[in-house]
Amino acid sequence: MITFGSNPLTTGPHRAAARAMLKGAGFSDADLTKPLIGVANTWIEIGPCNLHLRELAVPLKEGIRAAGGTPMEFNTVSISDGITMGTEGMRASLVSREVIADSIELVARGNGFDGLVILVGCDKTIPAAVMALARLNVPGLVLYGGSIAPGKFDGKDVTIQDVFEAVGTHAAGRMSDGDLCRLEAAACPGAGACGGQFTANTMAIACEFLGIAALGSGSVPATDPAKADVARATGQRVVDLVRHGVRPRDILTRAALENAITAVAATGGSTNAVLHLLAIAREAHVDLSLADFDRISARVPLIADLKPSGRFVATDLHAAGGSALIAQRLSAGQLLASASPTVTGRTIGDEAALARETPGQQVVCDVAHALKPTGGLMIVSGNLAPEGAVVKVSGTERVRHRGPARVFESEEAAFDAVQRQTIRPGDVLVIRNEGPSGGPGMREMLAVTAAIVGAGLGESVALLTDGRFSGATRGLMAGHVSPEAARGGPIAAVRDNDMIVFDLPGRRLDVELAADELERRLAAWARPAPRYANGVFAKYARLVSSASTGAVTG
Repeated sequence: MITFGSNPLTTGPHRAAARAMLKGAGFSDADLTKPLIGVANTWIEIGPCNLHLRELAVPLKEGIRAAGGTPMEFNTVSISDGITMGTEGMRASLVSREVIADSIELVARGNGFDGLVILVGCDKTIPAAVMALARLNVPGLVLYGGSIAPGKFDGKDVTIQDVFEAVGTHAAGRMSDGDLCRLEAAACPGAGACGGQFTANTMAIACEFLGIAALGSGSVPATDPAKADVARATGQRVVDLVRHGVRPRDILTRAALENAITAVAATGGSTNAVLHLLAIAREAHVDLSLADFDRISARVPLIADLKPSGRFVATDLHAAGGSALIAQRLSAGQLLASASPTVTGRTIGDEAALARETPGQQVVCDVAHALKPTGGLMIVSGNLAPEGAVVKVSGTERVRHRGPARVFESEEAAFDAVQRQTIRPGDVLVIRNEGPSGGPGMREMLAVTAAIVGAGLGESVALLTDGRFSGATRGLMAGHVSPEAARGGPIAAVRDNDMIVFDLPGRRLDVELAADELERRLAAWARPAPRYANGVFAKYARLVSSASTGAVTG
């Protein structure tokens, strides 16, 4: 329990200088006797995902004050995946997860906050927030800014996924310059994170199923007037957590992490959730491995018809009943650890019982009438991925593929080949030296995968990489291939025209080479020179772990 007025930052005659500076920033004596609540904001004006978080912080801080706390807002960084995708700048995305978590930790430890709320939007801000909370173990929670509304193009709902895929369609000569320009102008109509069950919405629902965000808080769209009420309630809730001494690691248990994996599988969520939940588990001191994702996804059916592989977007899910409806369906199917606590003070099962389904909604099925019998993720291994690789099975109907390798040493080289229409049906694109260390930063391959779909090759080629995929990726794609090429993984030994085999029922990813030939090639392999000699990328490349353990640096 926190004793109000006892914060070591502000209490006692010897803290007069600190109080003087805080008063210079506008805080009063009364403010400084209350619990100090850090409000970590990932606001930036670069892109829509985090654009509105400065405004959302206003009702959040009102809620903190109304509950008897004193909010202290500070900012951290954010990288827009959608904007940087396919460029050198995308290398900064995964690196930013570590920087965000570290910076929140630094400000929180430096100022001795009694509690913490973290406002999040674009992809890496969400796991970084939970990592920081778990690391600090200060009473706190996450508030997701919410999804963008879909755009309208020729009478149809569209998202940023449609624009990426249109690039391939345009390159194949099946879309005019004018239509591409009209789609580009329509796809993102305002503030909010990308609208499908891409990485941001995947991690938002994961946070709710972890219990570190209130169930239903994230599914309220960014521009919905009700979002301000959610923010006020969040502000009041963090003070309540401080009063009762409820800490993140009380909530982030093994059962909670399994609930989060269940939610990702049931909604066809992003493969990035694997990296992020492994990293969160590490910060929460919970043992979690790739095998857990495969085990859970194999028993959890796909029950949400969401883009990129389905028909609907996040705002449609909210209108249907939101994330609480997903939880209710999973609880009814006995697929949820319903007794897991949440930041509301109620269990996730109690919260799920309060769900209200909109009559006639088509977004969420019940477990007995699932869209697919198993969830959206699969872990494969084999002589190409001894430590494992991640396949998003909700984005394809194919379960086997055998074809000749087309090897590319970078994302740009692969994208250029797709644009020049030199990829043939049956090919397996192998993109390497894009892993956590080799990239560095493990770039997402949406530009390539979307161009493949746009070129009409989505169901006839496969792709594997030691990089990763956007939540908007669909098709037969294996990412996070580990060990990565830059650290001598077998993917480094693949050559053009080697036969690659995807065998999803067997959970295998192999190259058809004799063991001694593979060993001979690897023995002759030489580590490539690092892309960066100094700075944050060089530091990250030296420190980062394998994707199979979450690509963490600490």
